[in-house]
Amino acid sequence: MRQEDHFDHRSPPSGPAGPGAPRVTLKEIAAHAGVSRSTVSLVMQESPLVAETTRTRVQASAQALGYVYNRGAAMLRSARTATVGVVVHDIANPFFGAMVAGIDDVLQAAGYVPFLANSGDSPARQERFLTRMREQHVDALLLCPAEETPPALIDTLATWQLPCIQLMRHLGETPQGDYVGADIRQGVHDAVAHLVSLGHRHITLLAGDSDHSADRERLDGYRQAMQAAGLEVESRVLRGELTRGAGLQRTLALLDEAAAPTALICHNDLVALGAILALQRRGLRPGLDCAVVGIDDIDEAALTHPALTSVATHPEAIGRAAAELALARIADPQGAPARIVLPATLEIRDTTSTSPRREQESS
Repeated sequence: MRQEDHFDHRSPPSGPAGPGAPRVTLKEIAAHAGVSRSTVSLVMQESPLVAETTRTRVQASAQALGYVYNRGAAMLRSARTATVGVVVHDIANPFFGAMVAGIDDVLQAAGYVPFLANSGDSPARQERFLTRMREQHVDALLLCPAEETPPALIDTLATWQLPCIQLMRHLGETPQGDYVGADIRQGVHDAVAHLVSLGHRHITLLAGDSDHSADRERLDGYRQAMQAAGLEVESRVLRGELTRGAGLQRTLALLDEAAAPTALICHNDLVALGAILALQRRGLRPGLDCAVVGIDDIDEAALTHPALTSVATHPEAIGRAAAELALARIADPQGAPARIVLPATLEIRDTTSTSPRREQESS
């Protein structure tokens, strides 16, 4: 029996073969299904190259013969496991749900399976996940680094010979190795310019309370645009948590101040949706009494009332691009590092629809 014909045969009690039955070979499955041995091999490896009707016939024959594919033995024969690790820091955020959907679409079409983990922005937890994924011999890693991850991690992954594509966040001042993200700096710059064109001068950035690359890009875009508009003295950045509840509480506190802003740019859409709720609780109208801009453009942004203006970062497209890059890196581990930055586009909706009433009254 050839090595590639070896399968683990453990028949269920009701199966056609009992305990101690001889092991099934690819040749036997092929003969039963009326296909070639190589076609059976492709089906067992979940290759997308096999027609669905043929795949179904082979699977039916395999079941009739009663076997369980010995994936462990297959791993020993191949340097690849057809798995990719995916580590993000906040799976509860709809942005990452959309991004993972894009990743999964590409990987499934290529016969790969993603292993998803949520670091919760904890470097220690992230390290445990990475170690376990290494032990499982994933072929590549898609990583949105946890806050305070040391840049040396990229070198560590290189010594593991584990291809890594950084997503949305990157370690160090500039991306080292493969990176896929969105041009958030330009997106925030465009948001400020849009608000200035409506007459806003008191524009506050509700930022995160961390210091990772995605946070710095938002801050850079905001400050550069405020300076370009001659409003650098009006710049105001407030840091805090990035949840809907935090957006609500932070905005309520701002509204109690004597010099409340007329416009808010929020780190993400969840904070912005909380800000809208705060305005409504105070009897104020988002878009008229205070403009609100989110970032990411999750599905809820267009569906909420009033509809939220948001900087679209296109998470599903980012996920697809990252997965395609991972597959390319698996095929060519020594290829030149790629840096893919997709445009971040401003989607203008009701929450920035008119000039600020307070600025009109003071002019």
